[in-house]
Amino acid sequence: MDLFALTRQLIDIESVSGNEAAVGRFLHSHLTALGYEAQLVPVEGARCNVYAIPSGGSKPVVVFSTHMDVVPPWFGSSEDGDNIYGRGACDAKGIIAAQIGAAERLRREGVAVGLLFLVGEELDNRGAKIANQMAHQLHDGACRFLINGEPTDNRLGLASKGSLRADVIASGKLAHSAYPELGESAIEKLLTALERLRKMPLPQDREVGPCTMNIGTIEGGRAPNVIADHAMAKIQIRLVGPSEGLKKKILEAVGELAEVKFVLDIPFVRLQAPEGFATMIAAYTTDIPGLTNWGEPSLLGPGSIHVAHTEREFISKKEMAAAVGLYVALADRLLRS
Repeated sequence: MDLFALTRQLIDIESVSGNEAAVGRFLHSHLTALGYEAQLVPVEGARCNVYAIPSGGSKPVVVFSTHMDVVPPWFGSSEDGDNIYGRGACDAKGIIAAQIGAAERLRREGVAVGLLFLVGEELDNRGAKIANQMAHQLHDGACRFLINGEPTDNRLGLASKGSLRADVIASGKLAHSAYPELGESAIEKLLTALERLRKMPLPQDREVGPCTMNIGTIEGGRAPNVIADHAMAKIQIRLVGPSEGLKKKILEAVGELAEVKFVLDIPFVRLQAPEGFATMIAAYTTDIPGLTNWGEPSLLGPGSIHVAHTEREFISKKEMAAAVGLYVALADRLLRS
């Protein structure tokens, strides 16, 4: 297979979260043509996960997995001598290609591994949740090791931060802005609540680092001359431990100023890494916490998270080629264990 051509084909299929049907069909067709028993696993509407194993063999003990969806805005592929560019180049379509390349190399060596490509990782991990519910139906309990792909600069992850998302919603009373005493500004309430959250101490882990908070969006109000009756902010906190204590602190900080709705809670995880591999700490969240029925997890992939989600996302061709060998080596090590 042509690793770089496949990467560009994948990038050129727009698959922003919620619109992964076309890329799923492409991968199903591509893997079937390579001689895999591939199936589309329904998730929602036309959106499907893709699961594939080599034809005619037993259920694999090791499964490679990553996600097919990308963040907006989508833009197509290009390349030069060193890199491939485009939305999803490193997060995670170049990883899909590298994992297929590794599976093909292992198959030539007589080693069967599975391939699990998921929808919705960038949004709500819905594909992982469905795959977890169907795990035993898909692999009959054979899978003991999951190698998940995210941009780690070809280093094995020792930990991956969790993710806590919340909507902070303030309510007020409409009034003419010339007479603010007759109204109640939801925007002012929200700003005060957010300032309290910004000053709130966040947990830290000596090895992993601190929790971080991002105020991702703010919306509200009706017009400059109207006292706002509604305002909302969406926040995300990267977790380095359990979320329950932090949730209580958030509710206490916001108090009566606004309502807090926790809309996503993905736990922090620590991971094992065999000796002989370079390692890293992932400050981001992955599908791993949602795939508990797929065996002991590892985290590894080509590309830098620092260029993921940017207007110049790219992946190094050299790093992609090296990742194929690293995936093969890791699968061999896990099978020997």
